[in-house]
Amino acid sequence: MTDTLSQPGPAQPARGGGWRRWRNRRIASPAFQSWASRFFLTRGRSRREGERLFDLVSGFVYSQVLQAVVELDLLEALRDEAQCTAALAARTGIPEDRIEALAQAATALDLFERVKGGYQLAPLGAALMGVSGLREMILHHKVFYRDMADPVALLKGEGETELARFWPYVFGAGSAEDPSVAERYSKLMADSQTLVAEETLRTVKLDGVRHLLDVGGGTGAFLAAVGAAYPDLKMTLFDLPAVVPAAEARFQEAGMAGRAAVVAGSFRDDPLPQGADSISLIRVLYDHADETVEALLAKVFTALPPGGRLIVSEPMSGGRNPQRAGDAYFAFYCMAMQTGRARSAERIAGLMRKAGFERVETPRTRRPFITSVVTGCKPDAANGAG
Repeated sequence: MTDTLSQPGPAQPARGGGWRRWRNRRIASPAFQSWASRFFLTRGRSRREGERLFDLVSGFVYSQVLQAVVELDLLEALRDEAQCTAALAARTGIPEDRIEALAQAATALDLFERVKGGYQLAPLGAALMGVSGLREMILHHKVFYRDMADPVALLKGEGETELARFWPYVFGAGSAEDPSVAERYSKLMADSQTLVAEETLRTVKLDGVRHLLDVGGGTGAFLAAVGAAYPDLKMTLFDLPAVVPAAEARFQEAGMAGRAAVVAGSFRDDPLPQGADSISLIRVLYDHADETVEALLAKVFTALPPGGRLIVSEPMSGGRNPQRAGDAYFAFYCMAMQTGRARSAERIAGLMRKAGFERVETPRTRRPFITSVVTGCKPDAANGAG
């Protein structure tokens, strides 16, 4: 499936193909690599490229070092003062020589720094602690990593994945009736929603909005952030019945129960609540296949009044300019979920226009590795129906 609304035509020879063929064969030669690593004009670049290749080869080990640091709660242990390896061994129950190997690895990855014969948290490690939900997501990656253990099998779609079982709601409302399952995925979503909400509200202003409907809003983390930023805004959350109690509790605790309604339902099977002049889809579309997305956008278009606004915020592909977050991480995460895909902003904009939306815009977010945004409006009555 392509990232455009129409299928591409036959592939055409790219300009400069002969040059690229010569270049690639030259660079792929072991003799050239050996020469480039010695020649004074090329050895710096050769070293940097070698280091980049080694990082690609070693990346999984690096991520597992991070996993161990988080799982053993060493970030908290080393935040305020340095600890020797004997103290870390006693804390974790891991032999001292092995905890030293972990501390050395974490230092090489800039998570720790050596202080007075021991180790303390480095600025990068401290920053990790300050990112809401990141530690929980790192721990959750055990599931994802098992699905990625055989990437070719994943690409071929062979067998069921663990992530598909972890996120059952994407296959339909009926699969999320178990309260323990709903609590599991809702907590992870809520833990990681803070930064998404912050980035979205930096990018999109809701001045003039009277009533915002958040579809698929989970336990209400995004709407709680909206409510804090816009104290006069009326809000409605629409999601599966299993997450309703937690959402209602969140709004009650935040003092927003009087202006935040929670409506149970499935956007697959039920009509959307009426009355909102803006609708948000926060990390919803990339969970689902194109046909589900098109049906949802049609429902959103119907539910909005003339001039009503749609806000889509989620991780996105870079399209013609691939990006690591959207085109490597999230693309394979969605693949392991066995539904959905990371779409480019242009692709989402095209789907919105197909549903009838106008004035579709793709404002740039400050941190696209967290989320990107697409907005559009239902045509005003004066301009005719969409």
